Amino acid sequence: MSLHAPLFFSPTSPSSLSSSPSSLLPLRHSPSSSLPQTIIHRTRTQPQRIKASRAADSSASISEREAATVAEAEEVEARFISGSDVVRLFYEGINRHDLVSVEGLIADDCFYEDLVFPRPFVGRKLQAIMEFFKKFNDSISTDLQFVIDDISDEDNAAVGVTWHLEWSGRPFPFSKGCSFYRLRVINGFRQIIYARDSVEPAIKPGESVLVAVRGVAWLLRQFPQLADRL
Repeated sequence: MSLHAPLFFSPTSPSSLSSSPSSLLPLRHSPSSSLPQTIIHRTRTQPQRIKASRAADSSASISEREAATVAEAEEVEARFISGSDVVRLFYEGINRHDLVSVEGLIADDCFYEDLVFPRPFVGRKLQAIMEFFKKFNDSISTDLQFVIDDISDEDNAAVGVTWHLEWSGRPFPFSKGCSFYRLRVINGFRQIIYARDSVEPAIKPGESVLVAVRGVAWLLRQFPQLADRL
């Protein structure tokens, strides 16, 4: 999600984006945010249960223990909140200005980069990243909402999103964007460990971009040493 409206805040693309109706629901109307939290709570004790189960089955053969371990891991994975649900909850929290809920979805060492800004936001969630979100929320009202257009749900470790901003239900100018998130299960919680946001530019140079690219490519061919400065 990108701080760009037109300078609000807004991550590589997934192989495909889901186009099912359920993936297109505006986040501000989502009624299911409490269910995933229940699922997360249930998973807290799963690692301890697996460890106890393995100890109890010490007399089983190696192949049997390996099969049981795989089955247990698959069961635990199935109970974790999905990657796409984590991202949905992330946007819901931003829309509600509920940074407490957003904080729990972001890993301590998350690497967050918004292409509107020259440098990525790197650091603990309570520092650079959360301060970034707080500045955004302090600058706008809840009338401005992120609305998901499409979201991938085939990979729990990598989620791609296309979105736009709306003001009181009406599309906001220059606010279309796309984001990419990587997630990992940390201490029983699936959290965002990497994010990249790209937002629609307010100034659209059109074909002049191609001219600039050709010019830079020509310079690099003529003076290869310049590539070291990129």
